[in-house]
Amino acid sequence: MSDTILAEDHGTWVEITLNRPDRLNSFNDEMHLALRRQIEAARDSGARAILLTGAGRGFCAGQDLGDRDPAKMETPPDLSETIRTFYAPLVTLLRSLEMPVVCAVNGVAAGAGANIALACDIVLAAESAKFIQSFANVGLVPDAGGTWSLTHLLGEARAKGLALTGEPLPATRAADWGLIWRALPDAELMDEARKLTARFAEGPTVGLGLTKQAIQAAGTNSFAEQLELEAQSQKICGESPDYAEGVSAFLNKRKPGFSGRRRS
Repeated sequence: MSDTILAEDHGTWVEITLNRPDRLNSFNDEMHLALRRQIEAARDSGARAILLTGAGRGFCAGQDLGDRDPAKMETPPDLSETIRTFYAPLVTLLRSLEMPVVCAVNGVAAGAGANIALACDIVLAAESAKFIQSFANVGLVPDAGGTWSLTHLLGEARAKGLALTGEPLPATRAADWGLIWRALPDAELMDEARKLTARFAEGPTVGLGLTKQAIQAAGTNSFAEQLELEAQSQKICGESPDYAEGVSAFLNKRKPGFSGRRRS
């Protein structure tokens, strides 16, 4: 197992840490592959939630540009290959997981690092953290889903402003704008992130996963299509053990004990 990724198994949920703190957790090929393997392992193990964060003083500075330096290459790099091989599969995997993914942005999130965070379901950030679309500073286009996430979450004007200027967006303003869920005092970030992830891991995973998928589909579905998707999702939820448990707990005024399983 690569030491560029750390994983702590909490039974029903897994905490995954990007671990290249000397490089602000910027991605090289090894870390890309290790992160994807760890997420897939968490999914396949039956984990019901994932927490993603970074080691050291930053969350992730995006791509390690030392690995994509044209001055060290005989021909210009094909950055489309980097996106198709590494970033696109990663953010697609995060959005496709049938469980909540919490991201705790503990410091700077720049370039693809910012957009990987935005591919998660719930983003908490330290008040000292900043989100930087740094691509413009090196003549690139926001990737890892950045042009999609920024536009859908903030609208065209703010998306263009952040992408074209590369200006840092403080975490508190990111929360005010609706880019992330919440900004927290630095000392409280990880405790709150772990509590929230543990809460999700004890919840009705089938319903939470289908809620995530339905909200992601709403941007392209018509109203009628979304109503039908809700009906199909509700059928699955209604047949799950968690719905029966939730109703029983509500009627008997007790805490539910959700299993997170679909109907067998």
